[in-house]
Amino acid sequence: YWPTFPQNTNIRIFLGDADLQFLLNGGELIKIRSTSWKKNRFFKLQEDCKTMWHESRKIFKKNQTFSIDDIDSVRMGRQSEGLNKHTDTSVEEQCFSIIFKARKKNLDLMAPSREEAKRWVSGLNKIINNLHNLSRQQKSEHWIINCMRKADKNEDNKMTLKELKHFLRQINIEVDDTYAADIFKRCDKSNSGSLEGSEIKHFYDLLTHREEIDVIYGKYAETEGQMSTRDLLNFLLNEQREQASFEDALKLIEKYEMDGTAKEKKHMTKDGFLMFLVQEEGSIFNPAHKHVYQDMSQPLNHYYISSSHNTYLMEDQLKGPSSTEAYIKVLMKSCRCVELDCWDGANGEPVIYHGYTLTSKVLFRDVIKAIKDFAFKTSDYPVILSLENHCSVDQQKLMAHHLISMLGDALVTKPLGNTMPTNFPSPEELKGKFLIKGKRLNKLDAVFTNSNTIEEDTVSEEDEAADCKENGQKKSKIKLAKELSDIVIYCKSVHFNGFEHAKDNQAFYEMSSFKESKAFNLAETSATAFMHHNMDKLSRIYPAGSRTDSSNYNPVPMWNVGCQIVALNFQTPSKEMYLNQGRFLPNGFCGYILKPEFQRSLSSQFDPNTLTRGPWLKRKIFHVMVISAQQLPKINKDKQKSIVDPLVRETHHINNNGFNPMWNQTFQFNIQVPELALVQFVVEDYDSTSQNDLIGQYCLPLTSVQNGYRHVPLLTKRGDVICSAGLFVHLMLLDAQ
Repeated sequence: YWPTFPQNTNIRIFLGDADLQFLLNGGELIKIRSTSWKKNRFFKLQEDCKTMWHESRKIFKKNQTFSIDDIDSVRMGRQSEGLNKHTDTSVEEQCFSIIFKARKKNLDLMAPSREEAKRWVSGLNKIINNLHNLSRQQKSEHWIINCMRKADKNEDNKMTLKELKHFLRQINIEVDDTYAADIFKRCDKSNSGSLEGSEIKHFYDLLTHREEIDVIYGKYAETEGQMSTRDLLNFLLNEQREQASFEDALKLIEKYEMDGTAKEKKHMTKDGFLMFLVQEEGSIFNPAHKHVYQDMSQPLNHYYISSSHNTYLMEDQLKGPSSTEAYIKVLMKSCRCVELDCWDGANGEPVIYHGYTLTSKVLFRDVIKAIKDFAFKTSDYPVILSLENHCSVDQQKLMAHHLISMLGDALVTKPLGNTMPTNFPSPEELKGKFLIKGKRLNKLDAVFTNSNTIEEDTVSEEDEAADCKENGQKKSKIKLAKELSDIVIYCKSVHFNGFEHAKDNQAFYEMSSFKESKAFNLAETSATAFMHHNMDKLSRIYPAGSRTDSSNYNPVPMWNVGCQIVALNFQTPSKEMYLNQGRFLPNGFCGYILKPEFQRSLSSQFDPNTLTRGPWLKRKIFHVMVISAQQLPKINKDKQKSIVDPLVRETHHINNNGFNPMWNQTFQFNIQVPELALVQFVVEDYDSTSQNDLIGQYCLPLTSVQNGYRHVPLLTKRGDVICSAGLFVHLMLLDAQ
C-alpha cells in the first residue's frame, strides 16, 4: 500500500491508450552514434510512467534509465545533427531523436518501421505533455510517493524507522535520531515497528502539512471552519487583486475544490485553497502575460529582440564544437536574432565556425536547413540572420543561393510595399519571415530606381572583426557579391561614426554593431543620445573578443538606453542569461518585448543615469516577504547524506532542510522606473568556506508580477523548471508617498 490521491488520477489518464501500452511493452531500436556505431538496444517505459529503461552492453551498466522529466523534446525524422550526418535519407521516416535538457547528449534512434517510429514519438509526447500539465501540487505528491517507494528497500510495502530516515534524506531533510523516532512513534498506531497502510498516509500528511497555509486560511475561513464564497472573495480583494467579483470566487471553487460536500455548499476547504494557490492564478507571473498581449504593429526597432552571439558554438570561443544543434536550442527558446560566422570551406561549400580558432566547422547549408526547420516552432515573429561574412565572392554567391532556395518566400528579398519605406515594418507584418543582416553595396532605394547594377565591390569586414585588433590582426576589406548584397534589406551593416553623423547621414535601415566596452561607454556618457538613436534605428551589442570562455556582459544597461539586439552567449548559464530569460518571459515568450513609451517618443529626455523628472519616473515601494520554500533539490546528488542549507538572497540560511524551510523575512525596495525593473529570486545552498551553490532562480519583469500571496517556480541554471520546487512569498507594490 502506498498513498494515492484523487489529484493523482490524471498521471494514469493514458493507461488505456494504445501508444502508452506500446511504450510499456517496449521494443528493439537501433541506437546511432556514428556511421560505424549502430547497435540494437531494447527500450521500454517503466510502470511508474515517468522512467525509461534501456539495456546497455557496458559491463558495469547492464541496465540504464532516464527520467521523462529530463526530456526536452522528441523529434521525428532525421532532425538532429547526428542522424543527418550518419544516416541515409531513405530511413528518414524510421528515425527519431530524444533531446535532453542541460548538456546531456541527444539519443538518436531508428525504429524497424515508419509506423513503429511514429508510435514511439506519439507515446513519448503524450507522456511528456501529461506530466507537463500536472499541477505543481500533483507533481509534488507524485515525487514524494516515488521517494517513499525507493526508500522501501525490501519492497514489503512497509516503512521501518531506518527506511523512514533514509527517505527523509532523499527528500532533502536531515533530522536527529530523536526527532525521527518521535515522528515514527506518532504514526505507528499499531506498535508493529513499521508503518503500513493508513499509517504511511498519516506520515505523508504530517510531512506535507504547511503551517503558513493554515495561518492564511484560518484568517479568512469564517464559515463553519471553511471559506465560503464571500470569505474567498474577501481574501482575493484584500490580498491578491484590485478587482474581483463574487462570480470570480465561485469559479475558483468550481475549478479547484475537490471535496464534493464543500463544493455543494459553495465552500473551499484548505486543500482546495492550497490547490488554487499553486496554480497559475496563484503564481507570481501574471497569466495574462503568458500569451502575446502587447501591440505588435509598431516598427521593428521599437522592440527589445532576444539575440544570440556566435550562435553556432556549444561551449567556449577557442576550441569548442560548432553545431546546428546550437541554433535549434536558441530558436526553441524564442531567440529571434542568430549569428552566422561564414568562411570559405572545402569543395566550394561555405562553413560556419569561429575564425582563426580550433572550434569545429559546420556547413552553412546545414545551418540554414536547421534554422528553416525550427525558426517558428515557438514564435511566429521574424528571425534576423546576422551574417559575419569572410567568404570569397564565389562562396558568397553559393550562400545567397542556399538562403534564397532553402528559405523561399519566407526570406525578405525586397521592401514590403511598392514604394521606398521610411521606417521599419512591424513584427506583425513580418510574421514567419527571415531578415538578413549584413553588408550592402548600395542604398535600398536602388531597388525602386533600377540603379541596382553593381556586380561586386570592396567593403570593410563586419564591425565585429574589429575585435581582431585585440589579437594583433589587421581589420581587412572583402569583395561583396551582388547576389548576397541584394538580399540585405532592412538590416544593412554600417560603421558607427557618432550619433550626430548617424542622425544626418544614416538611413533607418542602416545599423551598427557595438562591442560591449564601446556600448557601455556610450550608455554612461551619452545615454539620451543613444536612446534617441535607437528610436529610428537598430543597434546590436556583442560581447568582447576577450570573453573566450563565452561569458556574458550585463544586458540591463543596454536595454535601459533602448538597444534592441543585445546579443549574449546563450550556451553559458550565467546571471546575465537569467536576466535575459526574465526580460523575454512575458508576451507569449515570443522573443519581442515592446519598449516603454518613453524609449519610443521623440520628445523624451530619459536618462537612466540621472533619472530626472519625467513620465518614466513612477516611484514605488516593493514589499517582499519571503515566507517558505518547498522541495528544493539536492545539489550533490551523489552523496546520499548531502542536505542543502538554503537561503534566498538576502535571507539567513536554514540548516539541513531543503524540503520545507521557512524564513518569514521581509524586505523593501525603492523602485524609480517600474517599466524597466526586473525582479529575481535566487535560492542558494549556503557554504561557510566557499562560494554558495545555486539551487534555483526565477526572474521576470516587475510589470508582470502579481501582488499578494504567490508561489514562485524555480529554474535550473540552464533555465529548465524544477518540477516540484518553489518559493512561497507575499508581494505588494505600492505608490511611494
